[in-house]
Amino acid sequence: MQFPPVEEQLAVIRRGAVDLVDEDDLRERLERSRETGVPLRVKFGIDPSSPDIHLGHTVPLRKLRDFQRLGHTVIVLWGTATAMVGAPTGRNKTRPALTREQVEANKQTYRQQIGAVLDVDRVEERENGEWFLGQSFMDCVSLASRYTVARMLERDDFTKRYKGGLPISVHEFLYPLLQGWDSVELEADVELGGTDQLFNLLVGRDLQGQQGQAAQVCMTMPLLEGLDGSQKMSKSLDNYVGVAESASKQFQKLMRVPNDLLEKYFTLLTDVSEQAMAALLERPLDAKFALAAAVVEGYHGADAAAAARAEYDRVHQQGGLPDELPEWSPGAETRRTEAGGVQLPTGLAASKLCASSSEARRLIQGRGVRVDGEVVADVKAEFGPGEYVVQVGKSRAARWKID
Repeated sequence: MQFPPVEEQLAVIRRGAVDLVDEDDLRERLERSRETGVPLRVKFGIDPSSPDIHLGHTVPLRKLRDFQRLGHTVIVLWGTATAMVGAPTGRNKTRPALTREQVEANKQTYRQQIGAVLDVDRVEERENGEWFLGQSFMDCVSLASRYTVARMLERDDFTKRYKGGLPISVHEFLYPLLQGWDSVELEADVELGGTDQLFNLLVGRDLQGQQGQAAQVCMTMPLLEGLDGSQKMSKSLDNYVGVAESASKQFQKLMRVPNDLLEKYFTLLTDVSEQAMAALLERPLDAKFALAAAVVEGYHGADAAAAARAEYDRVHQQGGLPDELPEWSPGAETRRTEAGGVQLPTGLAASKLCASSSEARRLIQGRGVRVDGEVVADVKAEFGPGEYVVQVGKSRAARWKID
């Protein structure tokens, strides 16, 4: 196979990367690959710890796609064994271990979603259960003998927890060794991960050297902040954009990206050139529209991106309704009136259109609430059985179904 020139490959590979240990080694491997026609083996491990992925998860996946496009072999290693161990999370606690059934269910939905980024037909898929699930306890002891506790405590979150008097389970020390041994089994040339994975990647490099293999190049990508602009993108923090979400929802969420994160989102989530990016960033609003369009088009196509933009304009500039309306029905916990209806402030808070009843009353009094297109300014307004379209401002709306 004919690979692109090495410097051209490196320019693509470097984009957005944080750590590259080390670039000279990578350059030599790329040169050798061009000479021999043998692609590099690029490893990325995924512990299927949850069923859904968001744009933060796609950052390393997009870099894998770059390697694919350059002609190299991408190995997606499913952590069917390590997911059942429970990994250190970097958040001063251990991620819960999963059952084999949970891991397999998550793997199937995860695999479907990564197909939106990678050409899964060209991916070499492996499971580390192939070599770990059949090993004995003494095999585990042998692996543990390869690293010292002092070396393990070099990992930043371990150090912080140790100094802070927080517990560290012995099995957590095993996790980096397990991940590192995966690289030995796969004979990886490059391993890719987030910046929080650098220590684990370097363990793999060490173990390969101990086994007489060429030590892998370790490459990290940044962790992507969520829509709140501060915390790492996370479903639990509700600051995420889901890969499986509709074009409309993705577009609306991406328009909330803080201005100071626009360059990072363009770099890590799109193929927009640096020159075009620089011109767009001079006009933040135009940049947000371009970012949202580029991301949505990547997952849903150009027509869906155009429709999402049209819907956004209709809702936010013309006061119209979005195409998709969440539905809400009062549950047993929702306070009813004597007549069995729901007062407007109560419903607004319960349906999450407002943060609280007090905020709802303030917006009602400010004539910022519409029901079926009509402004309702009475904080005592009550709604009985029926269906209602309720709007708060220009961007929040829901369909109420009251029995």
